[in-house]
Amino acid sequence: MAILEVKNLKKSFGAQEVLKGINFEMDKGEVVVIIGSSGSGKTTLLRCLNFLETADDGQIIVDGETLFDGASDKNEKYNDLRKKRLHFGLVFQQFNLFPHLTVLENLIEAPIAHKLASRKDAIARAYELLDVVGLRNKADAWSRHLSGGQQQRIAIARALALNPRVILFDEPTSALDPELVGEVLDVIKKLARSGTTLVVVTHEIGFAREVADRVVFMVDGKIVEQGSSDEVLNHPQHQRTRQFLSRALA
Repeated sequence: MAILEVKNLKKSFGAQEVLKGINFEMDKGEVVVIIGSSGSGKTTLLRCLNFLETADDGQIIVDGETLFDGASDKNEKYNDLRKKRLHFGLVFQQFNLFPHLTVLENLIEAPIAHKLASRKDAIARAYELLDVVGLRNKADAWSRHLSGGQQQRIAIARALALNPRVILFDEPTSALDPELVGEVLDVIKKLARSGTTLVVVTHEIGFAREVADRVVFMVDGKIVEQGSSDEVLNHPQHQRTRQFLSRALA
């Protein structure tokens, strides 16, 4: 059974149709990388999966449980949305850490607030995650004093702290100076090798080639091509995919 199924997902903002019937599914432990030009709907897709935006139609199914059905979920209660968001962790372009909290406090706040762990257990889990991202020594540092790469690594740890079934990354390196990109990509590669289920929106084609089990290429709110990284990146079939890659790799 697929861990994530997206069926005919649609989203409009006013008269602008941003998602025009998105269909894909993925298995547990799979890494799906989504590529495409700015404005193709990639970020909106992630925000709909995480319920930061409510899709207009379609279905989102996680582990066989229908979290969203456009035919019946038009008036979702806020508390229900909060529960559904726990299935997904989202790492934003901007790190969105709480600047008035220490690194450790950033990691334990959500698990305690959602009553998923006691304070003691949340702290123990936080230190485990700091080891994963290589920043245990920064537990007591103020998040605002960290480099951009360190902040994004903490943001990844924070997303993992709720034990979501799928981690979503929205251009996780786009706000970083070039010399800091590698340290964040290394953490994502580590998660991929550990069997964590990942959906990554990125412009880093080399990273996609190295890590992705499957690459999805979006144009104007549609998926026009998807397949293995070798199929899509080395032997693209669609003209728009070839045009995009020729520009991206120039």
